[in-house]
Amino acid sequence: MTNPVATKIVHARAPGKINVFLKVGALLEDGYHDVATAFQAVSLFEDVYASHADDFSVTFGGTVDSSKLPTDGSNLALRAATLLARRAGYRGGVRLRIEKHVPIAGGMGGGSADAAATLLACDSLWGTDLGREALVDLAAQLGADVPFALVGGTAIGTGRGDLLSPALAKGHFQWVLALADFGMSTPEVYSELDRHRHRHAQDIFPAPVQPQVDTDVLHALRAGDARMLAEALHNDLQAPALHLRPDLAAVLQLGEQNGALAGIISGSGPTVAFLAADLDQAHEIEVALAAARINAVRVTGPVHGARLIA
Repeated sequence: MTNPVATKIVHARAPGKINVFLKVGALLEDGYHDVATAFQAVSLFEDVYASHADDFSVTFGGTVDSSKLPTDGSNLALRAATLLARRAGYRGGVRLRIEKHVPIAGGMGGGSADAAATLLACDSLWGTDLGREALVDLAAQLGADVPFALVGGTAIGTGRGDLLSPALAKGHFQWVLALADFGMSTPEVYSELDRHRHRHAQDIFPAPVQPQVDTDVLHALRAGDARMLAEALHNDLQAPALHLRPDLAAVLQLGEQNGALAGIISGSGPTVAFLAADLDQAHEIEVALAAARINAVRVTGPVHGARLIA
Protein backbone atom coordinates (compact mmCIF):
# COMPACT_ATOMS: atom_id res chain seq x y z
CA MET A 1 0.00 0.00 0.00
CA THR A 2 1.35 3.44 -0.94
CA ASN A 3 2.24 5.73 1.94
CA PRO A 4 0.27 8.97 1.33
CA VAL A 5 2.79 10.99 3.34
CA ALA A 6 5.71 9.75 1.21
CA THR A 7 3.91 10.59 -2.05
CA LYS A 8 2.63 14.03 -1.01
CA ILE A 9 3.80 16.87 -3.26
CA VAL A 10 3.44 20.54 -2.34
CA HIS A 11 3.53 23.11 -5.15
CA ALA A 12 4.54 26.72 -4.45
CA ARG A 13 4.98 29.56 -6.92
CA ALA A 14 6.93 32.82 -6.57
CA PRO A 15 7.40 35.76 -8.96
CA GLY A 16 10.36 37.43 -10.55
CA LYS A 17 10.79 41.17 -9.99
CA ILE A 18 11.67 44.39 -11.72
CA ASN A 19 13.50 47.18 -9.93
CA VAL A 20 11.61 50.22 -11.20
CA PHE A 21 13.95 52.39 -9.14
CA LEU A 22 17.36 51.55 -7.70
CA LYS A 23 19.68 53.97 -5.98
CA VAL A 24 22.97 52.54 -4.67
CA GLY A 25 24.68 54.10 -1.68
CA ALA A 26 28.37 54.62 -1.10
CA LEU A 27 30.72 51.67 -0.69
CA LEU A 28 30.82 50.71 2.99
CA GLU A 29 33.75 49.36 4.99
CA ASP A 30 32.36 45.81 4.82
CA GLY A 31 32.44 45.94 1.02
CA TYR A 32 28.67 46.22 0.59
CA HIS A 33 26.31 49.07 -0.28
CA ASP A 34 22.99 50.13 1.16
CA VAL A 35 20.32 50.62 -1.48
CA ALA A 36 16.94 52.24 -1.90
CA THR A 37 14.77 50.41 -4.40
CA ALA A 38 11.19 50.11 -5.56
CA PHE A 39 10.41 46.48 -6.37
CA GLN A 40 7.52 45.32 -8.52
CA ALA A 41 6.66 41.62 -8.72
CA VAL A 42 5.70 40.59 -12.27
CA SER A 43 3.90 37.67 -13.84
CA LEU A 44 6.94 35.54 -14.68
CA PHE A 45 7.04 32.79 -12.08
CA GLU A 46 9.21 30.04 -10.62
CA ASP A 47 7.41 26.81 -9.63
CA VAL A 48 8.75 24.65 -6.81
CA TYR A 49 7.49 21.11 -6.13
CA ALA A 50 8.51 19.66 -2.76
CA SER A 51 8.13 16.04 -1.63
CA HIS A 52 9.32 14.06 1.39
CA ALA A 53 12.81 12.53 1.32
CA ASP A 54 15.48 11.38 3.73
CA ASP A 55 18.01 13.92 2.49
CA PHE A 56 18.01 17.23 0.56
CA SER A 57 18.15 17.32 -3.26
CA VAL A 58 17.10 19.56 -6.14
CA THR A 59 16.51 19.08 -9.87
CA PHE A 60 15.51 21.63 -12.51
CA GLY A 61 13.31 21.96 -15.56
CA GLY A 62 11.43 24.81 -17.22
CA THR A 63 11.99 27.18 -20.11
CA VAL A 64 15.48 28.46 -19.26
CA ASP A 65 18.76 26.56 -19.43
CA SER A 66 19.52 25.45 -15.87
CA SER A 67 22.33 23.03 -16.74
CA LYS A 68 24.97 25.14 -14.97
CA LEU A 69 23.04 25.69 -11.75
CA PRO A 70 24.57 24.08 -8.65
CA THR A 71 22.68 21.20 -7.08
CA ASP A 72 24.81 20.95 -3.94
CA GLY A 73 24.51 22.78 -0.64
CA SER A 74 25.40 26.10 -2.27
CA ASN A 75 22.08 26.17 -4.14
CA LEU A 76 19.86 28.88 -2.68
CA ALA A 77 16.70 26.75 -2.65
CA LEU A 78 18.49 23.95 -0.76
CA ARG A 79 19.92 26.53 1.64
CA ALA A 80 16.36 27.75 2.24
CA ALA A 81 15.14 24.22 2.96
CA THR A 82 17.99 23.39 5.35
CA LEU A 83 17.63 26.75 7.13
CA LEU A 84 13.94 26.09 7.69
CA ALA A 85 14.64 22.56 8.90
CA ARG A 86 17.16 23.84 11.45
CA ARG A 87 14.83 26.61 12.59
CA ALA A 88 11.91 24.22 13.06
CA GLY A 89 13.91 21.27 14.37
CA TYR A 90 12.77 19.10 11.47
CA ARG A 91 14.93 15.98 11.03
CA GLY A 92 13.86 14.78 7.58
CA GLY A 93 14.74 16.08 4.14
CA VAL A 94 13.06 17.19 0.94
CA ARG A 95 13.19 16.49 -2.76
CA LEU A 96 12.80 19.73 -4.75
CA ARG A 97 11.83 19.98 -8.40
CA ILE A 98 12.07 23.55 -9.70
CA GLU A 99 10.51 24.66 -12.99
CA LYS A 100 12.43 27.80 -13.92
CA HIS A 101 11.06 30.57 -16.13
CA VAL A 102 12.79 33.64 -14.68
CA PRO A 103 16.17 34.18 -16.41
CA ILE A 104 19.21 33.00 -14.47
CA ALA A 105 21.57 35.82 -13.39
CA GLY A 106 19.17 38.13 -15.20
CA GLY A 107 18.55 40.84 -12.61
CA MET A 108 15.04 39.56 -11.86
CA GLY A 109 15.64 37.60 -8.65
CA GLY A 110 14.95 34.12 -10.02
CA GLY A 111 17.08 32.37 -7.42
CA SER A 112 15.44 34.44 -4.69
CA ALA A 113 12.02 33.38 -5.98
CA ASP A 114 13.15 29.74 -5.79
CA ALA A 115 14.20 30.23 -2.16
CA ALA A 116 10.96 31.99 -1.23
CA ALA A 117 8.79 29.31 -2.83
CA THR A 118 10.89 26.61 -1.16
CA LEU A 119 10.37 28.14 2.28
CA LEU A 120 6.62 28.17 1.73
CA ALA A 121 6.48 24.68 0.21
CA CYS A 122 8.59 23.04 2.92
CA ASP A 123 6.72 24.81 5.70
CA SER A 124 3.51 23.27 4.34
CA LEU A 125 5.00 19.87 3.50
CA TRP A 126 6.59 19.41 6.91
CA GLY A 127 3.70 20.95 8.84
CA THR A 128 6.07 23.31 10.62
CA ASP A 129 3.55 26.19 10.33
CA LEU A 130 6.03 28.92 11.25
CA GLY A 131 3.83 31.68 9.87
CA ARG A 132 4.58 34.35 7.29
CA GLU A 133 6.49 36.67 9.66
CA ALA A 134 8.95 33.95 10.66
CA LEU A 135 9.40 32.93 7.02
CA VAL A 136 10.20 36.52 6.04
CA ASP A 137 12.81 36.59 8.83
CA LEU A 138 14.40 33.42 7.43
CA ALA A 139 14.20 34.86 3.92
CA ALA A 140 16.25 37.89 5.00
CA GLN A 141 19.04 35.53 6.09
CA LEU A 142 19.21 34.05 2.58
CA GLY A 143 19.55 37.19 0.46
CA ALA A 144 18.34 40.72 -0.10
CA ASP A 145 15.67 39.84 -2.69
CA VAL A 146 14.22 36.76 -0.97
CA PRO A 147 11.89 38.62 1.45
CA PHE A 148 10.36 40.53 -1.45
CA ALA A 149 9.76 37.33 -3.41
CA LEU A 150 7.73 36.14 -0.42
CA VAL A 151 5.78 39.38 -0.06
CA GLY A 152 5.33 40.37 -3.71
CA GLY A 153 3.22 43.25 -4.94
CA THR A 154 5.03 46.58 -4.93
CA ALA A 155 7.37 47.48 -2.09
CA ILE A 156 10.19 49.79 -1.09
CA GLY A 157 13.42 48.07 -0.07
CA THR A 158 16.12 49.74 2.01
CA GLY A 159 19.25 48.58 3.82
CA ARG A 160 20.54 45.78 1.60
CA GLY A 161 17.10 45.72 -0.02
CA ASP A 162 15.68 43.34 2.59
CA LEU A 163 14.04 45.97 4.83
CA LEU A 164 10.63 46.16 3.18
CA SER A 165 7.76 48.57 3.46
CA PRO A 166 4.65 48.32 1.28
CA ALA A 167 4.18 50.88 -1.47
CA LEU A 168 0.73 52.05 -2.44
CA ALA A 169 0.22 51.02 -6.08
CA LYS A 170 -2.92 51.43 -8.14
CA GLY A 171 -3.91 49.27 -11.10
CA HIS A 172 -1.52 47.23 -13.22
CA PHE A 173 1.44 48.09 -15.40
CA GLN A 174 2.24 46.45 -18.74
CA TRP A 175 5.85 45.41 -19.27
CA VAL A 176 7.80 43.69 -22.03
CA LEU A 177 10.97 41.90 -20.95
CA ALA A 178 13.91 41.45 -23.32
CA LEU A 179 15.61 38.31 -22.02
CA ALA A 180 19.29 37.85 -22.79
CA ASP A 181 20.94 34.52 -23.58
CA PHE A 182 23.68 35.30 -21.04
CA GLY A 183 23.83 36.25 -17.38
CA MET A 184 25.63 38.97 -15.47
CA SER A 185 27.39 38.75 -12.13
CA THR A 186 25.82 41.07 -9.56
CA PRO A 187 29.14 41.55 -7.64
CA GLU A 188 30.90 42.36 -10.92
CA VAL A 189 28.32 45.03 -11.82
CA TYR A 190 28.58 46.60 -8.36
CA SER A 191 32.38 46.60 -8.67
CA GLU A 192 32.09 48.33 -12.03
CA LEU A 193 29.84 50.94 -10.40
CA ASP A 194 32.50 51.58 -7.75
CA ARG A 195 35.16 51.93 -10.47
CA HIS A 196 32.89 54.28 -12.43
CA ARG A 197 32.37 56.47 -9.38
CA HIS A 198 36.10 56.50 -8.66
CA ARG A 199 36.96 57.43 -12.27
CA HIS A 200 34.47 60.31 -12.28
CA ALA A 201 34.85 61.44 -8.68
CA GLN A 202 35.60 65.02 -9.78
CA ASP A 203 32.48 65.24 -11.96
CA ILE A 204 29.68 63.63 -9.95
CA PHE A 205 28.23 64.12 -6.51
CA PRO A 206 29.41 61.60 -3.88
CA ALA A 207 26.94 58.76 -3.36
CA PRO A 208 24.92 59.03 -0.14
CA VAL A 209 25.51 56.43 2.54
CA GLN A 210 21.75 55.95 2.98
CA PRO A 211 19.97 56.54 -0.36
CA GLN A 212 16.23 57.14 -0.66
CA VAL A 213 13.58 56.38 -3.28
CA ASP A 214 12.53 59.50 -5.18
CA THR A 215 9.07 60.78 -4.37
CA ASP A 216 8.26 60.92 -8.11
CA VAL A 217 8.36 57.12 -8.17
CA LEU A 218 6.01 56.83 -5.20
CA HIS A 219 3.57 59.32 -6.75
CA ALA A 220 3.56 57.44 -10.09
CA LEU A 221 2.94 54.07 -8.43
CA ARG A 222 0.20 55.52 -6.25
CA ALA A 223 -1.48 57.05 -9.29
CA GLY A 224 -1.10 53.91 -11.38
CA ASP A 225 0.13 56.18 -14.18
CA ALA A 226 2.48 54.46 -16.63
CA ARG A 227 3.63 57.72 -18.22
CA MET A 228 4.51 59.21 -14.84
CA LEU A 229 6.38 56.05 -13.90
CA ALA A 230 8.27 56.06 -17.20
CA GLU A 231 9.63 59.50 -16.34
CA ALA A 232 10.75 58.30 -12.89
CA LEU A 233 12.44 54.99 -13.79
CA HIS A 234 16.04 54.93 -12.58
CA ASN A 235 18.78 52.38 -11.95
CA ASP A 236 22.27 53.27 -10.72
CA LEU A 237 23.49 49.88 -11.98
CA GLN A 238 22.44 50.57 -15.57
CA ALA A 239 25.54 52.56 -16.54
CA PRO A 240 28.00 49.94 -15.23
CA ALA A 241 25.95 47.12 -16.78
CA LEU A 242 26.06 48.92 -20.15
CA HIS A 243 29.79 49.47 -19.74
CA LEU A 244 30.28 45.73 -19.26
CA ARG A 245 27.80 44.78 -22.01
CA PRO A 246 27.58 47.64 -24.55
CA ASP A 247 25.31 45.50 -26.77
CA LEU A 248 22.44 46.09 -24.31
CA ALA A 249 22.28 49.72 -25.46
CA ALA A 250 20.97 48.58 -28.84
CA VAL A 251 18.24 46.57 -27.13
CA LEU A 252 17.18 49.60 -25.10
CA GLN A 253 17.11 51.74 -28.21
CA LEU A 254 15.09 49.19 -30.19
CA GLY A 255 12.35 48.94 -27.58
CA GLU A 256 12.07 52.69 -27.16
CA GLN A 257 11.97 53.21 -30.94
CA ASN A 258 9.04 50.80 -31.14
CA GLY A 259 6.68 52.45 -28.71
CA ALA A 260 7.98 51.80 -25.21
CA LEU A 261 7.40 54.68 -22.82
CA ALA A 262 10.82 53.87 -21.35
CA GLY A 263 13.24 51.03 -20.95
CA ILE A 264 15.37 50.12 -17.96
CA ILE A 265 17.84 47.40 -17.08
CA SER A 266 16.40 45.46 -14.16
CA GLY A 267 18.69 45.12 -11.17
CA SER A 268 22.21 44.22 -12.24
CA GLY A 269 21.00 43.09 -15.69
CA PRO A 270 21.03 41.91 -18.34
CA THR A 271 17.20 41.75 -18.55
CA VAL A 272 15.79 44.94 -20.10
CA ALA A 273 12.27 45.89 -19.01
CA PHE A 274 10.16 48.10 -21.28
CA LEU A 275 7.16 49.92 -19.84
CA ALA A 276 4.17 50.16 -22.19
CA ALA A 277 1.18 52.50 -22.07
CA ASP A 278 -1.29 49.65 -22.57
CA LEU A 279 -1.63 46.04 -23.70
CA ASP A 280 -1.73 46.91 -27.41
CA GLN A 281 1.50 48.85 -27.18
CA ALA A 282 3.10 46.01 -25.21
CA HIS A 283 2.17 43.62 -28.01
CA GLU A 284 3.78 45.92 -30.60
CA ILE A 285 7.00 46.10 -28.59
CA GLU A 286 7.05 42.33 -28.18
CA VAL A 287 6.61 41.81 -31.94
CA ALA A 288 9.39 44.29 -32.77
CA LEU A 289 11.82 42.63 -30.37
CA ALA A 290 10.93 39.16 -31.64
CA ALA A 291 11.51 40.33 -35.23
CA ALA A 292 15.03 41.29 -34.14
CA ARG A 293 15.43 37.75 -32.74
CA ILE A 294 15.33 38.93 -29.14
CA ASN A 295 13.54 36.68 -26.67
CA ALA A 296 10.67 38.90 -25.50
CA VAL A 297 7.97 38.19 -22.92
CA ARG A 298 4.94 40.30 -21.98
CA VAL A 299 4.21 40.48 -18.25
CA THR A 300 2.09 42.54 -15.89
CA GLY A 301 2.76 43.89 -12.43
CA PRO A 302 2.25 43.96 -9.59
CA VAL A 303 1.37 40.36 -8.77
CA HIS A 304 1.20 38.37 -5.55
CA GLY A 305 4.27 37.03 -3.77
CA ALA A 306 5.01 33.37 -3.06
CA ARG A 307 1.90 31.26 -2.55
CA LEU A 308 0.82 27.65 -2.46
CA ILE A 309 -0.90 26.26 -5.54
CA ALA A 310 -3.70 23.77 -4.93
